[in-house]
Amino acid sequence: MQKFTLNQTLSQKLSPQQIQFIKLLQIPTAELDSRIEQELEVNPALEEGKDKSEDDLQDDYNDNSDNYEDSTDTLDVNDYLRDDDVSGYKMQGDGNNYNEEEREIPMIHQVGLHDHLMTQLGFLGLDDRKTIMGRQLVGSIESDGYLRRDLSAIRNDLAFTQGIECTKEELEGILASIQEFDPAGVGARDLQECLLIQIRRSEAFSEEGKAIAMAIIENHFDAFTKKHYEKIQKRLKVNDDDTYRDIILKILKLNPKPGAGSAIEHSKTQYLLPDFIVSNTNGVLDITLNARNAPDLKVSRSYSDMLDAYSKSDKTDKKLKETVSFVKQKLDAAKWFIDAIKQRQNTLLMTMRAIVEFQYDYFLEGDESKLRPMILKDIADKIQMDISTVSRVANSKSVQTEFGIYPLKYFFSEGIATDSGEDVSSREVKNFLKGLVDNEDKSKPLSDDKLVNLLKDKGYNIARRTVSKYREQLNIPVARLRKQI
Repeated sequence: MQKFTLNQTLSQKLSPQQIQFIKLLQIPTAELDSRIEQELEVNPALEEGKDKSEDDLQDDYNDNSDNYEDSTDTLDVNDYLRDDDVSGYKMQGDGNNYNEEEREIPMIHQVGLHDHLMTQLGFLGLDDRKTIMGRQLVGSIESDGYLRRDLSAIRNDLAFTQGIECTKEELEGILASIQEFDPAGVGARDLQECLLIQIRRSEAFSEEGKAIAMAIIENHFDAFTKKHYEKIQKRLKVNDDDTYRDIILKILKLNPKPGAGSAIEHSKTQYLLPDFIVSNTNGVLDITLNARNAPDLKVSRSYSDMLDAYSKSDKTDKKLKETVSFVKQKLDAAKWFIDAIKQRQNTLLMTMRAIVEFQYDYFLEGDESKLRPMILKDIADKIQMDISTVSRVANSKSVQTEFGIYPLKYFFSEGIATDSGEDVSSREVKNFLKGLVDNEDKSKPLSDDKLVNLLKDKGYNIARRTVSKYREQLNIPVARLRKQI
């Protein structure tokens, strides 16, 4: 027996306009141009430039849109279905001192690792069958230069996708040739093999030094990774300390990720485009939104006039009703997009002003010790917006100051109480911690316990686990791995 019940639930759903604003808010300035171009291409009711009577136009649009359901006309549909010419538009800034010429941003053209390897593969002069095998191997090499896929799996790939039966020994032979390609170490299956390849090809070692280096990596790799250099020296019976130290240092200079940064670049200049500019004029901080964040966009007058013409026409044609619905949809979308862009500008400026006000002393002098503890909630409360909104701004935007360009998240940090009862930024503690490690005796590096004591002497009362966390965030290895001979 079926029963019908009525339940009342309360849920939150974002409107299409809110979703559009959120997506626009998290786009950095460098990507905003392409997003606006995309909207201009798909919506002919959206145009670039200013409209002298934009407010009047919008009022007319609102008045006429209520009557669209009953409107008809004998106008040719082709008159308004064509796409207007809305190619490139001029961006206008809202700052007084930041004038930006319209110019093409230089783009980096580079040959990626795989293209570079494919070119070298062509020089081997392999037959068609082995060339396909070589391409499969090269295609399996990851961006850092390592081949982590098992050769048996690659052999199966060739059989199922290329119809080529081969042996593991054949793949080993081709892989050996690939491992002679540049950059040195590419095609290795693990770090040990990568270092061995580089040592064999290196001209930095003498013959004796190369033999010792090969023995260290081939037979004592685990001890080497743990920096047990003295134990290895005794096992290899190397008596000359200077020679041994020179060999170790040369091994440490080898590239553990041969594929990283190996692209061949042909470029002029790469722009790092800030979203904000903060300038100091006689002690007064001026905040400017990057000009590219403030495009001039308007609702198409031709589409608004079209809707006006339909509203005054005969109101019986079903096809014209559908046409009017289409036109109104495009006009609505154009208005929503323009509103979202304006809301984006206001939110960005509001957030940046709050950050600068909170960190005013830092922006005046650029002294990191002047950074106050600041979390997302501090700014969210200040501008009376949700924390998620501030997070979207902080995680995707950067600011140009007189001391350099910084991501906004750089200015956010936790607070730590000192002996004097003051709150200091965790960034200040990290900087002090980094200074301790940089200046330590590398033959006897400081343990986490010793670092805790030195920080307490400075007045920073933090636990050992916090020191360990900060050390990891700074990419500082444990004391044992920092030891040098």
